[in-house]
Amino acid sequence: MTNMSKTALVTGGSRGIGRAIALALAEVADKVAIFYAGNQAAAEDTVKALEARGAQALAIQCDVSDETAVKAAVNQVREAFGPVHILVNNAGITKDGLTLRMSAADFEKVVSVNLNGAFHMISACYRDLMKAGWGRILNISSVSGLMGNPGQANYAAAKAGMIGLTKTIARELASRGVTVNAICPGFIETDMTASMNQETLDQAVKNVPLGRLGTAQDIASAAGFLCSDQANYITGAVLQVDGGMYM
Repeated sequence: MTNMSKTALVTGGSRGIGRAIALALAEVADKVAIFYAGNQAAAEDTVKALEARGAQALAIQCDVSDETAVKAAVNQVREAFGPVHILVNNAGITKDGLTLRMSAADFEKVVSVNLNGAFHMISACYRDLMKAGWGRILNISSVSGLMGNPGQANYAAAKAGMIGLTKTIARELASRGVTVNAICPGFIETDMTASMNQETLDQAVKNVPLGRLGTAQDIASAAGFLCSDQANYITGAVLQVDGGMYM
């Protein structure tokens, strides 16, 4: 399917890991749409960076936890670029706290964005992928979903749920030539880690055999591979990109 025109869609695509993935996908797709939650300036900047790489690009504000908003936003992508061939579910939030003090609202909000959001996106793009006879879905989970993490009952549960979702959709769409995989990032340098104190960061790095934090590019390289024709025979896989943190 190398010669066909492809449209990629990345949620949470304006900054950090999502932006790096969107830029990597400009190598495998000629049209790239990003959904973002609120930072319009960052989204516009990412669109410019994508266009500089020769891709047609589009940014749409969308709350992925809202099913109606997702359907409308995916329709906007279709109107501009045609059917979606590559979907990356990267949008995610954290509301950390020990379970004893975590409110039901904070639990539900994180699951609603991180897990339900991925489901809404897959549902909205499902028919496009079935009809094309070639497609990629990539869910950005987390090592927290594999090993658990104190203070992240909501986040770890949502990210573990994404792994079950990945394997189920992989089985459903395999006969249509669509692969569905998950990446589990470890401790990655992002805006979130930039605001942490040095002592906490040093402690975290001690748990990483490779002895450093990961970069957004480390995740994007794996994503670019899994969304390319090089990965035609990989589906239902859960790839840890974590410096050996979980093994």
